[in-house]
Amino acid sequence: MQDDARYLKRKVTAGSLDVHPTEKALVVHYEVEASILGEDGGPMLGERKEGQKIIRVKSLCPTTDVAALARKVVEECKLIPASRLPQVEHLLYYLQNRKSSPVEGKVEKKEKRAVKPKDLTPFEGMELNEEASITRMEEYVELLYEGIPEKIRGSALILQLARNPDNLEELLHNEAALGALARVLREDWKQSVDLATSIIYIFFCFSSFSQFHTVVSHYKIGALCMSVVEHELKSLSWLAPHLCGLHGLHKTVSLMLFCIRESAPENGSLRRDQDKALRKYQGLLAKQEQLLRVSLYLLLNLAEDTRTELKMRNKNIVGLLVRVLERDDEELLVLVVSFLKKLSIFLENKNDMAELDTVERLARLVPCDHEDLLNLTLRLLLNLSFDSGLRAKMVEVGLLPKLTALLGDESNRQVVMRILYHVSMDDRFRGMFVYTDCIPQLMQMLYDHGGEDIEAELISICINLAANKMNAQLMCEGNGLKMLMKRALKTKDCLLMKMIRNISQHDGPTKPLFIDYVGDLAAEIRTEEEEEWVLECLGTLANLTIPDLDWELVLKEYNLVPFLKDKLKPGSAEDDLILEVVIMIGTVSIDDACAVMLAKSGIIPALIELLNARQEDDEFVCQIVYVFYQMVFHQATRDVIIKDTQAPAYLIDLMHDKNTEIRKVCDNTLDIIAEYDEEWGRKIQSEKFRFHNNQWLEMVESRQVDEPEAYLYDNDNDRTDLFYSADGITPGDGSVSPDFFSDLQSQNGDSHHAGDVNDVFDQTSSSTGRPATAYGFRPDEQPFYQYS
Repeated sequence: MQDDARYLKRKVTAGSLDVHPTEKALVVHYEVEASILGEDGGPMLGERKEGQKIIRVKSLCPTTDVAALARKVVEECKLIPASRLPQVEHLLYYLQNRKSSPVEGKVEKKEKRAVKPKDLTPFEGMELNEEASITRMEEYVELLYEGIPEKIRGSALILQLARNPDNLEELLHNEAALGALARVLREDWKQSVDLATSIIYIFFCFSSFSQFHTVVSHYKIGALCMSVVEHELKSLSWLAPHLCGLHGLHKTVSLMLFCIRESAPENGSLRRDQDKALRKYQGLLAKQEQLLRVSLYLLLNLAEDTRTELKMRNKNIVGLLVRVLERDDEELLVLVVSFLKKLSIFLENKNDMAELDTVERLARLVPCDHEDLLNLTLRLLLNLSFDSGLRAKMVEVGLLPKLTALLGDESNRQVVMRILYHVSMDDRFRGMFVYTDCIPQLMQMLYDHGGEDIEAELISICINLAANKMNAQLMCEGNGLKMLMKRALKTKDCLLMKMIRNISQHDGPTKPLFIDYVGDLAAEIRTEEEEEWVLECLGTLANLTIPDLDWELVLKEYNLVPFLKDKLKPGSAEDDLILEVVIMIGTVSIDDACAVMLAKSGIIPALIELLNARQEDDEFVCQIVYVFYQMVFHQATRDVIIKDTQAPAYLIDLMHDKNTEIRKVCDNTLDIIAEYDEEWGRKIQSEKFRFHNNQWLEMVESRQVDEPEAYLYDNDNDRTDLFYSADGITPGDGSVSPDFFSDLQSQNGDSHHAGDVNDVFDQTSSSTGRPATAYGFRPDEQPFYQYS
């Protein structure tokens, strides 16, 4: 190698020196000239390449000693000759006094959003006094075939070369060196932490560039790194007690040694031994964390390829990373959390994290003093918060008050609000926000926005939290509701009105506060605003079931009846708006005068028409039936519904609907109708009887008369047509209809419709005053038999 060196010539020429346009950095331009010399020493082939080196001086501030900093820059950068020291000092002085430009601020903000682990630097114990040269690679490779100390020295010198990106391509073509490094790592990585760290660091330098990933994969360095990480984590469990003669985890070693020293202060030799063991342990722990950091960083670079990442997942990379979360080294934690955040976007990895209690381990990192670590932890929690089970775990481990306290941190506020939004989506956890200072902070943020558009995350959280009664009361404290209404009516903000609508749905002290704004909301409904805005205003009004509110005056003053009737036509508006109109009609129908007004306007036939058109939509059906339920309480509307419409027939059809709420409202409405109309009462009773005994009647009809039956009653063996039913005896041939029984007894205790019932049922021993069942007989009554 040295003999061939005389045929190569490489010359680096320094060029101009300038300041970076946006960052606190110097830009050094240079030119590299490579020539191939012939036998006579003359150049045969040459190539020139221009480049630049950026020297960042982030420590530069108004109090920095510019002259000392300039000397340090010139000493460390070989491209800047000592003669240029005054120029460097002048440029640094310029940077010191330059104001931050808007572009620079944007760059810094962008960098803060995309937090990455810091670039690796030479670790402690890896520095060498000698400087490596690319022309002496053959010597360094030969060292890899010697003992462990020589291997450490050889790998450290090669590492010096690999840390310069300009040398990577040349090292890439040196297959002997790369093969030797891979072999030594594979065979001797357990012999020395320093050796393993140096060699993995060399391959890490290659992994920093995507085009070199094939080389790293070719030598199976990723699999080796996985083995190294797993071994180091296992060794930690016995490392502390092995050194100290104690049993415990690495986090408690220092505390335990301190307690031993305090308990035996007179024993100087014991204290010295323990101090020595502690220093040894701490030194080994520091080296182990260096090895873990460079190994995991290499794996993170290789994980750019999803196929490689899948291989890591199959080898339990998630489990290894979660175990490293127990460490205290902040730079190592930044790397691990970054890796977990990248992995968490895949469902399988997220499920693995859920099984390994990752949220509990992350909880201790919130909050923390390391800004990048805190930001990355919050972003990882955001990814995990899409899972409802992990959201529950976050609340369980006490993250909710911690996250709420971070709302005042500008750099993390947006991420925190997104996590809180996910938590607020679950009904179980909305009430827990009452016990934090989250709601006062959110209300203050809404107030501070002034005339600006409200952030989507902020208003979304408020909408969700307003669905909880206690949260709504907190929001309305003081002038909270007044501020919200004033801002919503001024800006026509649909989302803000949706929040107000959620507040209005709660009974209690908040609902009467809306009386002052009924007129404003009613006026907005009649305006030619966009449909979404009208929908929210109408929904808010429909929630105001306030007894003292004169709905008749509101309907007349703002001429709302024609609007409501017009919107009931199928296809006249979006389904959401039509549904809110139906709910609004149900709300105002509580008032007797309003019910009469609506009946005279022809709204009831319009509701029946809408019911026909939307009979497959359970929400529409339930709300329309609820309107009928409200209207049958009033004499005027009850007569219209019973005599002039077929609404009772529709209700009978819906009496056995699969939807529980629809069945409940139908039953209540039909019970009221049966009380006031004898004819419909018999029809309703007959339908209930038929449905209740449907299976038995079908079985009776299917049996053959001539078959011997085991269900004959007493001695009536010749009456093969009689069988038990739930409400007595019903002839199998249908000669006695269910109306036979319904004519004899009133419905639901409505004795004012019944005749002299006691004359018929005087042989029974039922207790007086007990309400009848829905099927005409009390449970404790004996069946009435009459054969003719």
